This record gives sequence, structure tokens and C-alpha cells, in this order.
Amino acid sequence: MKKLIASTLVTVVLGLWLVTIFGDNIKALFGMSADGLAGDTLVARRTSKTRQGGLEKKTLQYFGEENSGYGDEPPTFVPNPVTLTAADTKSTFAIDVDTASWTWARRSVLDANQLPTKDGIRLEEWVNAFDYELAAPQKDPIAISVEGAVSPFDESKTLVKVALKGRVVTERQPAHLVFLVDVSGSMNSPDRLPLAKHALRVLTRELNEKDTVSLVTYAGSTQVVLPATNGSRHDAIIGAIDSLGAGGGTAMGSGMELAYRVAVAQVAPKTTTRVIVLTDGDTNIGPNLSSEQILDAVHAYVEEGVTLTTVGFGMGDSYRGNALERMADKGNGQALYFSNEREVQQAFSKKLTGTLEVVAKDVKVQVTFDPAVVSSYRLLGYENRAIADEDFKNDRVDAGEMGAGHAVTALYEVTLTGKNAALGTVAVRGVKPNGERFELSNVVARASVQHQLSEQSSDFRFATALALGADTLRGNTIGDWSLNAIAELASGATQGSPERAEYVAFLRRADQLRNIPVAQRAYAPNNAY
Repeated sequence: MKKLIASTLVTVVLGLWLVTIFGDNIKALFGMSADGLAGDTLVARRTSKTRQGGLEKKTLQYFGEENSGYGDEPPTFVPNPVTLTAADTKSTFAIDVDTASWTWARRSVLDANQLPTKDGIRLEEWVNAFDYELAAPQKDPIAISVEGAVSPFDESKTLVKVALKGRVVTERQPAHLVFLVDVSGSMNSPDRLPLAKHALRVLTRELNEKDTVSLVTYAGSTQVVLPATNGSRHDAIIGAIDSLGAGGGTAMGSGMELAYRVAVAQVAPKTTTRVIVLTDGDTNIGPNLSSEQILDAVHAYVEEGVTLTTVGFGMGDSYRGNALERMADKGNGQALYFSNEREVQQAFSKKLTGTLEVVAKDVKVQVTFDPAVVSSYRLLGYENRAIADEDFKNDRVDAGEMGAGHAVTALYEVTLTGKNAALGTVAVRGVKPNGERFELSNVVARASVQHQLSEQSSDFRFATALALGADTLRGNTIGDWSLNAIAELASGATQGSPERAEYVAFLRRADQLRNIPVAQRAYAPNNAY
């Protein structure tokens, strides 16, 4: 017995010594540190010069909900309630630059003649999927602007638009990209792998000699198709992309693990290192992994200097975007959805710098209303982005990221009292890429919101129409506003934009689909109505 105890002690001491000496070089599941392997499900993060201590998991509502598998979605978000200012003067949320919800809904209605499911509609992603004319900051990473008008939801209330504009970057820093492509059998349709390959070709042609590209695939097994290759070697990269074919099963976990291992090897100062996942969402994580483990692993890699963009394709009527959005949020990135080549061009060519380069991290917004001026308020959308008010200044709480030149818009419906004074303040807090923290604020002047809707800019009216359309399609009854009436509001604010004109067509088609029996919708040609 004594020999057994002694032997056990020697083994334990030796094991602790090995972990102490080599712990940070031990990489297992997703490259977790030795602390992570020891059983800490949050995964211990290293202290760096730009981050003192480790980040806490996001405290966004529903974000960390346990689910049994990758395909399981979090609960449908209930629209934010009206809040009495006397009870709570502050509204705090993390920014959102994802656009997947809108592009998926557009495809559902205009291409598939199907109304989007309510749980797939995220109002803020519809509003933020379109471009607006906003003044860019000169020195700060973000500029704040506020305007308002009588609310079309309820004319006894006022609609306040809070907009943020990220700093414009004329020359982006070098990018080290790892393309992680789902090549399983479910990707074998024209709107999936072929469109994903087209997207990668478009992105590749925008790269230069300062960039590198690696290509990893996953299906029944994982494979490095292309090791790190100089971004100027377009022919070699596109040749590897063209070689991809679909077939086999799907195990995302092992693909993510391999992609992140490849990405970590490319991390360097003053560069962007990003994994870009392209999938139809019809996948399982793989053996011995839960969805929470993959989310924790993705979040841990942010501290290693690797960010994540998820791109969805296809997905049919079963929207898997919530799972891809959660992954992108954990990876400090953006969730996109492509259904056609124009959407690809917009994100991977026209807006590539904003897609790849971050000008502000962990960006939180806190609006503080004066209860003497505002008796109640309601934030439209951002239900899964809510942050506790006391965590606004807690720099250990993760939040959203702002890409170069990106804009973020939030709409509030407020009830004003008779007092003629400022409504309150809008504060924005975040971290610059060099690790320097910043906090900005603007006063919301009463004069800035005393307008009729018809007097406001086309941007304001169009953003309002987007919010009205999203809220209506997710089941809210908004006075006498029909989808056709909302389409009329939007049509007067298109400003010659084909993307905005498409939203008008979307609303009119959706209104027709609402009055067609479900059994007939799938058989109607695209332009039958």
C-alpha cells in the first residue's frame, strides 16, 4: 500500500511539473491552454499588454444558453417591452454589425416565395444591412449622431435614431486569412458550394502581397488544402478553391480546431488574423463536443489574436443563422449570409476593409434618459444584445466589434413629457485596436427630435420602414400600418438605390404571400404576384 501511495504521489508531482513547465505549449481541443484542459469551461485567457486580465463570457441575454447541438436554436426573442424611465433610466446593449437575418429573409420572400420565420427576424440586422450617409469621425474611432421624429408606430410617441459611424481606413493592415469551407454533401447545390467558391474568388482578387491565405476543408474528415500562401498568388489560391467538391458527412468541430491551429501560427503584430467559415449550417459539431464547448473555444482564440467571420449559404426554410451568429459573436466577428453574387460583391469587394479590419472592439452603447423629459422608452431590436447597465464600464465584459467605415443604427420609441429640455445622453465605450480604452458621449437635444417623419432625411425614413417591416413580420401589431403602407414609406426614401428598391419589392411580395394559402406559396413562380 505504501509503495502504491508513493508511486501515485510521484506521478501527480511529475504531472504538475510537466504542466507548469510546458502548460502554455500544450494544445488539445481548439488549442486550449493547460488551464482550460484542467476543467475550466470558460477557458483561462492569457494576460497581454493590450488586455489586463481575461475577458468574461458575454453576458448578453440568451447568448450562453445551453443547447444540445449545433442545429438547436436559442429561444425566439420577445420584442423589448416599454420601460418606465422612473424605474430604469438606462438602456445598455452591445453593437451588432451582422446582416445575415436580412439577406436570408430577402431570399425567403423574393426567391423562395416563403415568408421568413419569426425567429429568423432580427430587427437590428435589417436596419444595419443598408448604407446611410453618416459623418465619419476625424480623430475618434467612432462618431455619434442623433435625430428624431414623430413615431409612425404611435403618433403620441417620438422615434429617436442613434447612429454610430466607424473611422474610415484608407489602407488596411495585412490580413492572414484561413478559409474554412464545408464540403459535405449538403453543400452540393448551386446556391451553396458553387456560390461559396465564387465568394472566395472575389475575396482573393482583393488581396495583395502583404496578405496570406490558407484553405481548410471539413466533411467526413478535415484537410489543409492550401498551406499559408502569399495573397498575391491569385492563380494558386483560386486553383485550390476551384478544386473543391462536395461529398460526405459533416463534423464542424474538427474543422474548426484545424483552422484555428493554422490561424494561430500566422498571428503577428499590426496584422489581422481571421478564420472565415463558409457553410450551409446543415452540420453536426462532431463527437465528444457540445455547442457550448465550441463557443468557448472560439472565444478563447480571440485572446490569441484570431477573429471569426461566419458566412451562411442555402439553409432552405430551416434558418440556422442563430447558431452562426452566436459563433461570430464569440469570435469577435460578423455573421453574413449570401444568396446571390451581388451580396458577395458588396461584402467581399466593396466593403472588404470594413469586413476584415476592426477600428473598435468591445463596443457598448448606453443611453441614459432624463425621467423629467422622457416618461418611457422602448429599444427596437437588439433583444439578444442587452447588457446589464452596471457592466457598461466593466471592461472584462465582452461586446461587439466595429469594422472600418461600418455604421450601426439603433431606434428608440420614447414618450416625451411637456418639459422642453435635453432627453438625456448617448455614451459609447470600447477599446481601440492598440488596447487603449475610450468613452464618448453626446447630449440628445430636444430640438433634434422635434420633427415630423415627412420632414426627416431619406435615411431616417428608410431605417424607420425597415424597423416597421421587421416588427410587423415578427408578429407585432403596429397601428394601421400594413406591409403595403410600409412599402410606400420606403419607396419615398430609396434615393435611386437598387438595394432599397429591392426592400420595397420584398414588402409588397410579403404582403401578397400573407394572403395566399401556405400550400400554394411554394408553387408560385418568382414573379407570379
